Amino acid sequence: MEHETANYLIDILAILLATVVVVPAFHAVRLGAILGYLTAGAILGPWGLGVIDEVEKIRHLGEFGVIFLLFVLGIELKPEKLWQMRKMVVGLGLGQLLLTAAVIYLISVWSGQPHKSAIVIGFGLALSSTAFCLKLLSERGGIGTAMGKMSFSILLLQDLAVVPLLALVSYLSGSQAGVPTTEFDLFYALLTIVGLLIAGRYLLNPILGRIVASQDPEVFIAMAVLLVLGVAWLMESVGLSMALGAFIAGVMIAESHFRHQIEADILPFRGILLGLFFMTVGMGIDFGLLLDRLGLIIGLTIGLMVIKTAVVYGLARLSGARHDLALQTGVLLSQSGEFGFILFGVATVSGVLAAEIGHLLTVVIALSMVLTPFVVMLANSLLLRFYTPNASDDAASAQLFDDSEHHVILAGFGRVGARIGAILGEAGVSYVALDMKQDRVTHARKQGFPVFFGDASKLKVLQAAGADRAKMLVIALEDPESVNRLVTQVRQFYADMPIHARAIDRKHCATLIGYGATTTVSDTLETSLRLTEEVLLGNGVGAEEVARVTDAFREDYYRDVVKKVTENKVVMGELRH
Repeated sequence: MEHETANYLIDILAILLATVVVVPAFHAVRLGAILGYLTAGAILGPWGLGVIDEVEKIRHLGEFGVIFLLFVLGIELKPEKLWQMRKMVVGLGLGQLLLTAAVIYLISVWSGQPHKSAIVIGFGLALSSTAFCLKLLSERGGIGTAMGKMSFSILLLQDLAVVPLLALVSYLSGSQAGVPTTEFDLFYALLTIVGLLIAGRYLLNPILGRIVASQDPEVFIAMAVLLVLGVAWLMESVGLSMALGAFIAGVMIAESHFRHQIEADILPFRGILLGLFFMTVGMGIDFGLLLDRLGLIIGLTIGLMVIKTAVVYGLARLSGARHDLALQTGVLLSQSGEFGFILFGVATVSGVLAAEIGHLLTVVIALSMVLTPFVVMLANSLLLRFYTPNASDDAASAQLFDDSEHHVILAGFGRVGARIGAILGEAGVSYVALDMKQDRVTHARKQGFPVFFGDASKLKVLQAAGADRAKMLVIALEDPESVNRLVTQVRQFYADMPIHARAIDRKHCATLIGYGATTTVSDTLETSLRLTEEVLLGNGVGAEEVARVTDAFREDYYRDVVKKVTENKVVMGELRH
């Protein structure tokens, strides 16, 4: 037992060491985190240094990264947004799966494969990697972009198709055991999904509210993880995939006012485990087989990526997408995915696929994943150099896909924040408000305000609220230290975002301007000026004179704030020299 524990500790230390050494190096040369994780996995795996030889055990843990990834994706897609995407899911998604599988099936039969094997090969290679695509997509604006919506529509259909494809393998092998193919099983699967969505709408908020009331953040995080893994397990128990279950758990949370805080709490788990998943792909590459049949494997991989790119490009263009968006989507989805490993593994065990062909195709899938980041970078650089969209293309894409977000993030929904939110709502300005007081959030949501539970002083919560797409940040928090911390963090990561912050006095205004706030408003000043206006009017001073006096005082006040900031900068500059 002690020896086994020591081995696990060595594996963990090796994985962490490889991550902190290799991944930053790949970031430094602008090759991205995915290639860094793949390289780290190849170095540690059986064909590298051989530090880790039990790849399957590590892979099972890494697959939780895909589960958490699908959960976060489900949070971002509310049921009405999914319903709006139904035509793309059915049209693009189903079209890509069937057309790609048909082309690969014909090529497989032509090369001498039996019909049953050719069917499995066609569908297995037609599937793309959800983990790879969404990770690369996050670097290009996420699923809110036109390319993101097209890509996700195809990926979602593929995830839904995994269970029917596994049933197909069972049917081709002549065995129905363990596969939910009957109408009875399908009925229970659909009933479970509907039950979960209803529970998410009516039961989840009260349960999470009671946990928040305990004021124990660790219990709240534990509840979030329990929700993800519990729903994933439940969906697997009725015959569907755990990844699909995690996605449904995310959809359950999408309407909850705890969604941003939960997403922020889950992100660390997702990042670490998803990186581990990419590393296991690198560990699993059979370099012996790759070297023995190098020409064949490279030819199959390039041929596969060309076919998938061409199919997706053609379907996207038929749907009205712009040339560059269609090509980027095709290239992004050109690899085969993690479900291909599962499908070919089941097909090999059941005898539908020859073991040699199964191993060969597994290497092709892994190599296609490795090549995808390079191909995406190459396609983007070529498009930037040789392609300029015209006005008609822009209009067509804009009509198909609404990419506009441009909301305001309102940090804090107390007395000041609530008034700001009410005025923004009256003016028709879209905003998302965050607050840590559960009773305040509940009361505001009952009145129809878009307020969510979350610690707005934490950057991850702001990112979950769409900081990447936000037009500006308004800070109405009551705690000065939280305001200071938030301005500093946001300015560090979002250099161009306008930040309008609430301050307590003149000194605090100067501090926030120094930290990078665009504008600041002092609580004490505005209260004093408003009371002064009433006093002057009550003593017979004319309205114009009152306005002149108070405006002049306000200008002097904030001029002094700017002067203090300038003096501080000069002093700091002298100290540095």
